[in-house]
Amino acid sequence: MKKIVALFFALAAFLVIGVGQTDSAELAAPSQNYLFFSTGCAHCGKVDEYFQKNNILEQYNIEKKNINGDAESAQKFNKICQDKGIPLNKRGVPMLYFEGQCLMGDMPIINFFEKSAASSNNNPGNNFPASQTDLTIPMVISGALVDAINPCEFAVLILLLTTILVNDNRKKSLQAGLAFSLSMFISYYLMGLGLYGAVASAGLSGTFMKIIGVLAILVGLFNLKDYFWYGKGFVMEVPLSWRPKMKKLIRSITSPTGAFFVGFLVSLFLLPCTSGPYIVVMGMLGNTATFNTALWMLLLYNLIFISPMVLITLGVYRGLDPQKLEKLRKGKIKLLHLTSGLIMLGMGAVILSGIVY
Repeated sequence: MKKIVALFFALAAFLVIGVGQTDSAELAAPSQNYLFFSTGCAHCGKVDEYFQKNNILEQYNIEKKNINGDAESAQKFNKICQDKGIPLNKRGVPMLYFEGQCLMGDMPIINFFEKSAASSNNNPGNNFPASQTDLTIPMVISGALVDAINPCEFAVLILLLTTILVNDNRKKSLQAGLAFSLSMFISYYLMGLGLYGAVASAGLSGTFMKIIGVLAILVGLFNLKDYFWYGKGFVMEVPLSWRPKMKKLIRSITSPTGAFFVGFLVSLFLLPCTSGPYIVVMGMLGNTATFNTALWMLLLYNLIFISPMVLITLGVYRGLDPQKLEKLRKGKIKLLHLTSGLIMLGMGAVILSGIVY
């Protein structure tokens, strides 16, 4: 058990260090400006369309490099990333290399030239802005926290552990809880990849981000409604009509293996109360992040998402009474909705303000 806990926190620490590495170190003597892209990349297409419309390549002496169709271009891309200190997991296209500095993502590149055009000197080399995705990690963490504290997740896990503990086998409950948490992690990670791929391949515009921002606001308002008028109308939890089937499914679990496989099915029941924040975050990543970055953001999100499951499982193994946990959950359910609502409203406001693209 100690090894499992140590591995979990080591992985989380490694993730934070990996995603936090800077990509702003400078090359000693930049001699050329490049726009790196790849064939079939929707985000690259958006940048190319903007560049052609505004004659950016000629105006700023930028050379296009296709990293898919030219080995020399791919080698140059990796050499620049290596010299700039950009880790492998954060390398992606489109990437603008301009006067010794790098900027990744369609909207950061486009917004840079939009701001440069509006500046008095119209010289991007003297006014290179910070990436518009600087708030990506805080936004991902915020969305994950909303999912992590949702009442549905707690209720399902407590029911599972109570069922397994009927035979007073704490070791078995530990194994079942961890197996269930693992299956939830895998299920949501795969769903996140699907959402990211759908948004990224569609090549959606800034209008889509406004829709995502409005969705975040709506999710926040629905949660606030559950704080003030809990149980009236639509509830941001598993629908009442689904609950008997879900409980029957969970109570049928008799082993850790069963808990693992049932976890995939239960994740579908939880979608009504967990999908809101996930869709918002995946929509944001699909419109701004490269694939490699999205993989790490998904890992961060889902590690946070399952962390309460792991902690509750460990607590029950150490003797914590699931019935007391359920009583505590019911007593704090409105507070959980209030916290979720406020976080989602904040995320929606940030997205609609244009701070995150």
